[in-house]
Amino acid sequence: MAYERVAVTEAAKKVIDEIRNNNGDLIFHQSGGCCDGSQPMCFAKGDFKLGSSDVRVGIIHGCPFYMERKQFEYWKHTHLTIDITKGRGSSFSLEIPMGLRFLVRSRLFTDEEKKDLSPVSEAVTEEV
Repeated sequence: MAYERVAVTEAAKKVIDEIRNNNGDLIFHQSGGCCDGSQPMCFAKGDFKLGSSDVRVGIIHGCPFYMERKQFEYWKHTHLTIDITKGRGSSFSLEIPMGLRFLVRSRLFTDEEKKDLSPVSEAVTEEV
């Protein structure tokens, strides 16, 4: 079984559930530095235009998680855990009006995990 590249905390799952109840299906995109630095951003499905350079890194709590390919090259040896914290970011992510923001906690993959990582897929081949 392949090791997942991205995970989500229980606290973040609760916020995702609340956002999904109000907005329907969701996607996440790891920001590449605009606005609030490099933060995971949550959008209603169809409200964010993925580009030909985006890849799907994984799925968190039923939501596809994307990142720009060049950024992924820097992060490909890193396991990401999406968490939530109090505080208002300056992005268009759907949790911002709640006085919350998603954040990434990261660690390097172990040698064992590196042997069997889940694959990434091209975003343009998916319907979002």
